[in-house]
Amino acid sequence: MNHPILDQIQDLRAGLAPGDTAPALVTALADGTAPRSTLAELAAQQHRIIRSDRRSLLLLASRCADRPVGAWFATMAEGESVALRTLPALAAAVGLDRGELETRPPLPGCQAYPHCLAWFALNGEPAAAAAAMVANFAAWGGYCGTIAQALRHHYGFSDEACAFFDFFAQPAPELEQQAADALGPDRLDEPTLATAREYGLLLQAYEHLFWDTLGVIDA
Repeated sequence: MNHPILDQIQDLRAGLAPGDTAPALVTALADGTAPRSTLAELAAQQHRIIRSDRRSLLLLASRCADRPVGAWFATMAEGESVALRTLPALAAAVGLDRGELETRPPLPGCQAYPHCLAWFALNGEPAAAAAAMVANFAAWGGYCGTIAQALRHHYGFSDEACAFFDFFAQPAPELEQQAADALGPDRLDEPTLATAREYGLLLQAYEHLFWDTLGVIDA
């Protein structure tokens, strides 16, 4: 029998489902037609995103340090640290050195997502933020899985160069179960669930904006 909060998260995910159409850039990468310059920009923008998201997650953890969900946010922050360590190999594969990876200017459309998460960290309801994040895992993970496969088959990337996407493409049922356990044995109340829906819609919209922004580079 499912955890009652897992059932609610699955309902949230169904309401946020992006449908059968992947972002145009993911489709272009899947068929090998996206330019390597787009991948370079993706790596640089993700470097900024991951560093920002890690700090936001640590702030969320500190805001609820006396509650189990605080430990879940801290676990998520550690995952961001792991992902950050994989980015130099991806950058090298697309011709970026460490300095370029760290200093390439931000693209506003790509940085809207981490700015939103930073707002959650400062002003949001932590339980609703956790539920919204978990509900969005599947779509992001699916895109990363598609890209990891495409980079090997069409671009000749090594396993090391694909490690960033491999990391996020891993199924996340354990993290989802941990989130449900941390949020409590009972179902989320309706106000928290309504806020989670609101947060989830924002995260989904800004993730789409990330892909759309990258998709017009060298188009």
